[in-house]
Amino acid sequence: MARRNAAEILAGLAVLVVAAGFLAYALATSGSAGVPGYTFSAEFDRIDGLSVGSDVRMAGVKVGSVTNTTIDPKTYLAVVDFTVQKNIDLPSDSSAAISSQSLLGGDYLALVPGGAETMLKPGGRVTITQGSVSLEDLLGKFIFSVTDLVSGLKKNSGQAGDAAGSSTPGGAQ
Repeated sequence: MARRNAAEILAGLAVLVVAAGFLAYALATSGSAGVPGYTFSAEFDRIDGLSVGSDVRMAGVKVGSVTNTTIDPKTYLAVVDFTVQKNIDLPSDSSAAISSQSLLGGDYLALVPGGAETMLKPGGRVTITQGSVSLEDLLGKFIFSVTDLVSGLKKNSGQAGDAAGSSTPGGAQ
């Protein structure tokens, strides 16, 4: 009996050690500790899907993370604070856009460096921005445009039929 209890305790300890290893790996690779670097900010009309901890990428490579999101009470724009690695300088005319990794989500902040020779200072603001695009809005616009197209085609084909019927001499037969 004591032998069985000792085996159960050892198995339990092994499970705990493996779980701790997975947790350590997840924390090390997720970037949850944040990327040390310079802090910048940007204003967007909408930031759907972007949250604290989201990646900041340049050319598809993670260079930072989102540290804070707030609303500006004067302009009602979303203000996003983010970090960028210290070895990366941002030209003053750089742009920021909220992009999606896939249709299932996974939004990130994409930085596109500009061509200016002056660099943004730490704490500076990226002024050229593009907010997130709502998939629901795009689908709604597509459905309404297809509906308008179909109704326009029906209307035009009805007018063409009326014109053809009235052009016969002597009227309808």
